[in-house]
Amino acid sequence: MSDSKNIAFLGLGVMGGPMAGHLLNAGHSITAYNRTAARAESWLKRFGTMGDARLADTPAEAARGADIVISCVGNDDDLAQVMRGPDGALGALAPGALVIDHTTVSARIARELAAECRAAGLEFVDAPVSGGQAGAESGKLSIMCGGTEAAMARAVPAMSAYGARIVHIGGAGAGQTAKMVNQICITGLMASLSEAVRFADAAGLDMDKVLEAVSGGAAQSWQMEHRWQTMAADEFDFGFAIDWMRKDLGYAIEEARTLGVSVPVTALVDQFYAEVQAMGGGRQDTSALIRRLPKGGAR
Repeated sequence: MSDSKNIAFLGLGVMGGPMAGHLLNAGHSITAYNRTAARAESWLKRFGTMGDARLADTPAEAARGADIVISCVGNDDDLAQVMRGPDGALGALAPGALVIDHTTVSARIARELAAECRAAGLEFVDAPVSGGQAGAESGKLSIMCGGTEAAMARAVPAMSAYGARIVHIGGAGAGQTAKMVNQICITGLMASLSEAVRFADAAGLDMDKVLEAVSGGAAQSWQMEHRWQTMAADEFDFGFAIDWMRKDLGYAIEEARTLGVSVPVTALVDQFYAEVQAMGGGRQDTSALIRRLPKGGAR
């Protein structure tokens, strides 16, 4: 393709791996880095035949000569590790390169990296995603972006390889704060959905018919449509892990304090998730929140 880019992709997990694969399929050249070498080799075996793909031993090696660096790692510390320091990507980039970060991190580090990039003659977009592993695999993620108009104009063509909805929210950090809005919404919905499933079951209702009835009205949500039946069946070994949700909620609660905003429901459900973690459910889907509610009723 005429507009193909040399892209360094940092982080080949359940989200980053498929996203990097979509970029290869779109005709870009990919130099990939992952902290776990075995995962990197697995990614190359799966996607390497799709195009120009190679692995690097450090973020700096991956970034050297790249037009764009894209990261999708775990948290603030992980992002700092791959971006900063002698082996970090930022120091290896030539002025004019673009950095896109898809990690869900704090707005603070997003703003810091934006400033560091600006000082080095680089452009930066904070672009957390929503849609989970299924969205990454299908290339239909929703992407919330913070950065300048110029940076966005360069980032959108690359992100279109795996993004179905790409929205420029505002300046540096705005993408991360929008992702916090997303997680706050999901948290409240999941708590009420957990109670609704237990309530309907205790009442002896036909769960499929209840879903058919209420999902066509004002109560409908993605969580209801995709998690009602699995929650009723006690199936949780898939989707977005509670450990990651608690990480995200921690950033949201921290930012709320900074803004002077009260988020009591979010803080309460965060503690409910801590209970499920204590039950051994940290790696289960966020719908495992229902596990803390006992089954029963007057049937």
